[in-house]
Amino acid sequence: MKGKQVPHRAFGPVRNDKPLITCIMQVISATVPCVAGKNQSKRRSGCPVSMSLERFGDRWSLLIVRDLMVRGHRTFKDFQESGEGIATNILADRLRRLEEGGIIREEPEVSDGRRLNYRLTEKGIDLAPVLLELLIWGARHEIAGASCSLILQMGKNREQILAEVRRRWRERDQTPILPKFDSENARDLARVGR
Repeated sequence: MKGKQVPHRAFGPVRNDKPLITCIMQVISATVPCVAGKNQSKRRSGCPVSMSLERFGDRWSLLIVRDLMVRGHRTFKDFQESGEGIATNILADRLRRLEEGGIIREEPEVSDGRRLNYRLTEKGIDLAPVLLELLIWGARHEIAGASCSLILQMGKNREQILAEVRRRWRERDQTPILPKFDSENARDLARVGR
């Protein structure tokens, strides 16, 4: 009986001598969440580097994470005034994406519940080793506004720096670990290096 459903003992209905369980399993697997109850967006590949870059690989997201992690920034205004020149619409979008990705979260200001502060989540603070290595790599291979001695010290004391970053996060200590990098200093170094 071509095209007609016939009950099958092992798999339920059959069409054209093929069980319909395949179709049912496809529907089930398409609706089962992948991680912690959240449906994941379509990924380019299963490569962890690719997936990470999809989450925070744009120009601004890691700078926001950096400012939260090592500069003590907490508010929208802090990020606007960080010296990077991010447009307000881009900043709002990146904060939203980082929050949706579970890297940051909003918290009401203790002294004024109408104001929002941003804070790294556990997932966000786990980016500390990545940011430290980017900082060291950038200072080593590019003309930067960072103090060479500061970067050398950080490179020699990676574990202590990472422990301090995590301690400050746990204790909500907003004291900056890194100074604001001076773009004027970087331009001067570039002129001297020519």
